[in-house]
Amino acid sequence: MKILVISPVYALSGVPLGQLRLANSLSKIGHQVDLIYGYKKYHKIEKSKNLKIIYFNKLRVLGMFFSLIKYLIFNRPEIIFSAEDHLNAIVVIASIITLSKAKISVSSRVTPLDTYKNQKIIFSKSWFLKKIFPLVNLRANALTCVSKDMVNQYRKIFKNTKQVYAYNIIYTNSALKKMKEKINHKWIKNKKNQIIVATGTLAEWKCFDDLIKAASILDKKKINFKLIIIGNGPDKNMLNNMIKFYGLSKKVQILNPVINTLKYFYNSDIFVLSSRVEGMPNVMIEALMCGCTVVSTNCNTGPKEILGNNKFGYLSKVKNPKDLSINIIKAINKKIPSIKIKKILEQFEEKNVIKRHFKLLKIKRKDWLI
Repeated sequence: MKILVISPVYALSGVPLGQLRLANSLSKIGHQVDLIYGYKKYHKIEKSKNLKIIYFNKLRVLGMFFSLIKYLIFNRPEIIFSAEDHLNAIVVIASIITLSKAKISVSSRVTPLDTYKNQKIIFSKSWFLKKIFPLVNLRANALTCVSKDMVNQYRKIFKNTKQVYAYNIIYTNSALKKMKEKINHKWIKNKKNQIIVATGTLAEWKCFDDLIKAASILDKKKINFKLIIIGNGPDKNMLNNMIKFYGLSKKVQILNPVINTLKYFYNSDIFVLSSRVEGMPNVMIEALMCGCTVVSTNCNTGPKEILGNNKFGYLSKVKNPKDLSINIIKAINKKIPSIKIKKILEQFEEKNVIKRHFKLLKIKRKDWLI
């Protein structure tokens, strides 16, 4: 089948990486797949042999509109997988204009409490998206969210939405190989402490400042640990200054983004997610897959759905460094056995995610399993 997978930007995490994994998986089972990005932040992309990647070189989603119309006229995909509400709207409108007969699956990746928070402000982005949503709901063949909690939130805002959950692909044979790659970091090579790892965009909503404050509490309690934060973003200088302020330069380190974060997870003891808001954090699932005990904030969607009532990890209050430090100490003293995590990970296996997507599109197994 001719399939289009589309994302606003290519990056090493989040939505763009999720779309890349989906495109790679579809390509590997024999489909003709085009992966479109508005633009790319990073140059190296690990793709399957038959996957075709197209860049529109547009920094804004709205700028992708006419390029997408041209693509749909000349290529005529049978299925389209889109992600993020603003791009989903563009995809649906473009498909109507070009009389596309493609089956469309649109995915929401951020809690609607964030996406539609300014919906009452006329002509705001949230206002436009809410006005267009009924059209998306009507034209799209499948509307998905990356967590069950997000589905419930959308149903409160949009009474007649068709939204259901569909998880991202995380658990693949490729990932299992990548996590065992060699790592060259002195704290890990000469391991003498508990290694704590965190990763993500260094921005306000990720709350890495709370994690550094929690690390300061651990340090005062004489806990033997090293904290590695992997990422880049607008808060980087502020976070580095915090590390110096708390005297944590020998305990906490910020690394630039790496292509393979899995090997860091595999060689760490604890993974911490300190965000105030998430959809379904891929990195948390990856960390579980790699054997980390997870400590996460109990934000609106995502973590509690996977970790349960502290059964598969430790949940902390949002924006509460003290509670975060308490749960990190719990994780140090009582690790979650990997055998308990296995059942959770099945939901994120490549074959199971693809099967669910095609089931939601009402495409028979004999038609998609090549």
